Formats: sequence, structure tokens, C-alpha cells
Amino acid sequence: MSAAPAHDCPLCPRLVAYRTANRAANPGWHNGPVPSWGPRDAPLLVLGLAPGVRGANRTGRPFTGDYAGRLLYGTLLKFGQARGEFREDPNDGMELTGCRIANAVRCVPPENLPTPAEIRTCNGFLQAELAAMPGLRAVLALGVVAHNALLRAKGIPASRHAFAHGAIHVLPDGLMLADSYHVSRYNTSTRRLTPEMFEAAVEALLARLG
Repeated sequence: MSAAPAHDCPLCPRLVAYRTANRAANPGWHNGPVPSWGPRDAPLLVLGLAPGVRGANRTGRPFTGDYAGRLLYGTLLKFGQARGEFREDPNDGMELTGCRIANAVRCVPPENLPTPAEIRTCNGFLQAELAAMPGLRAVLALGVVAHNALLRAKGIPASRHAFAHGAIHVLPDGLMLADSYHVSRYNTSTRRLTPEMFEAAVEALLARLG
């Protein structure tokens, strides 16, 4: 399987129907599977859940155009994993330097929540993404869905590595799987995830990467 689904990927009927409705309502938006972003030779992959309808589904760049990107990209810039300025616009000139970003599910789901079947269907693209990153040493999973999707892509039962914010799991092949609560507006507004908590999780992982 290719690492990137086609713009009219037909694999998930519910997501296709939602995409079709979004295209009719907002024809100027990206409205398709959102491609991964960043250098393929990076040692770190940041793995999110799925595109937001008015964020990456609109702009075509992961975590761009809605609130979630502010904390993510601000932190990546702070710790030298990106350069430039994040302005919630794919034309802002910002570049990723030390990491690549992908989503467990490439298409926007209704209510921001993919079904288990959609997560399984899209997992083949994640497997291909991992295989196409020759220098990959760590994955930062944003939330339990991304955590479990990564384990599925590696053929590891989820029961072997429970999600926990700040945890770093070493998988049998040596890949590090680091966990953080998702950088969503809900998590940050409820203080489930604070900027300090997220920065600490990223800093600890980067320290392990050396």
C-alpha cells in the first residue's frame, strides 16, 4: 500500500460521504485525505488522530487552521524541530526540520471521531508511512487512538503498552513510542493538558533521542 491515499480515496464510505458534503458546502477547501508533512528522513514522527474539519481538512496541512496547531507547532519551534513562524496557514513558510507529522486517520471524520473500522482501514497507510522513514527512531502519539494505531501498525497488541501521558515505551524493534494527551482545544481548555505538560513530554523524548 502507498504511504499516501488518493485524494478521492474510496475505502471508508462514511468518510467519503462526509467529504462529499464538505466539498459541496466548501468547494475551496482541501476536502480530502491530508498528506503527512515533514522530512521523511526525520528520526521523529508526530502522530495525531485525524484532520479537523476547519483545520487540516480545510488547509491540507496537518494541525493547520485550527486551535490544536498552536501548542503543537509552538512547542516544535521552541525545541528546534521546526523553523519559521506558525500562522495557521500552509503558506506561512514554516518548515519542519527534525520531525514529520502524520495522522492515524487521513480523512476528517464527523464529530472529529473515526470509527474503529475506519482506524483499522487507514492503518495500512500508517504502516507504509513508517516503512518509508528509514531513520525513524521515535513516535510521539497524541492521544490513545494514535498510540493504539501505532501499536497496530507494528503488530503489537495494545494490551502490552498502556497509554499514559508522559510515558515512553520501547518496542521490540527499538522504536520509542512516547505518549501525550492530544493538543486539542478541549484538552487544553479543561487543563487536562497544559503547555508545561506537553513541553515536558516533548523535551523528555528529545533527550532520549539525543
